[in-house]
Amino acid sequence: MSVIKYILNTIPRPYLIKMSYWVRPFLALYLRGKKYKDPIDGKTFRKFLPYGYGSPRANVLSPSTLSLERHRLLWLYLTRETDFFSKPLKVLHVAPEQAFYKRFKNQKNLTYITTDLYSPLADVKADLCALPFEDDSFDVIFCNHVLEHIPDDAQAMRELYRVMKKGGWGIFQVPQDINRAHTFEDDTITNPAERTRIFGQYDHVRVYGLDYFDRLRQVGFEVEEITYSTHFTAEEIERYRIVPQEILPLCKKQ
Repeated sequence: MSVIKYILNTIPRPYLIKMSYWVRPFLALYLRGKKYKDPIDGKTFRKFLPYGYGSPRANVLSPSTLSLERHRLLWLYLTRETDFFSKPLKVLHVAPEQAFYKRFKNQKNLTYITTDLYSPLADVKADLCALPFEDDSFDVIFCNHVLEHIPDDAQAMRELYRVMKKGGWGIFQVPQDINRAHTFEDDTITNPAERTRIFGQYDHVRVYGLDYFDRLRQVGFEVEEITYSTHFTAEEIERYRIVPQEILPLCKKQ
């Protein structure tokens, strides 16, 4: 087992988040170079770090922002295609990612609220299936790589829909097998090692297929399936280390 894999599988995530603040500057200095670029902070490196629970993916974790492929793709979309960084918005960020947390919190145009049951970055400790917010509260909601952890994901989706304002929007990324038409889930699989083997991570409860977007539509969202990597050349995709086939689910409440 590699060092990265051992750490991910033995140290609880809240402690990993705290540890990363100390380790990150040293990693960024050690890996500095020109080959790869993290668009979130503009820094360049000779390589990125490996990351993943079952079989770690090589060259995907930015040492400066700790962003992964999905974070960098979302950042590029937000900066180039939306008014997120200029328009006054009330934002809910579920399970806030380190790559974004301080940047979003420091944006003067945003009223930025974070929530999670366990994360030390959460302002409000809450269950996604029973959010303590009024109906129609938020202009924008981010809930990325969260729903695959939740047994009753339909209830979580209903809560996201309830607290989003009419005319609001959100991005709800999940790990998705685009070669799978239907989502696979089996709540009898509880062994962490078996979950890692089947679902990709010890605390995941399903593998989403292409029907993920219809699940969101069933609770009321209008969903646009955006393959945003088509806006980039093959060279840019490699330089930013993003996944060519990843689909951004842009969810709107009308």
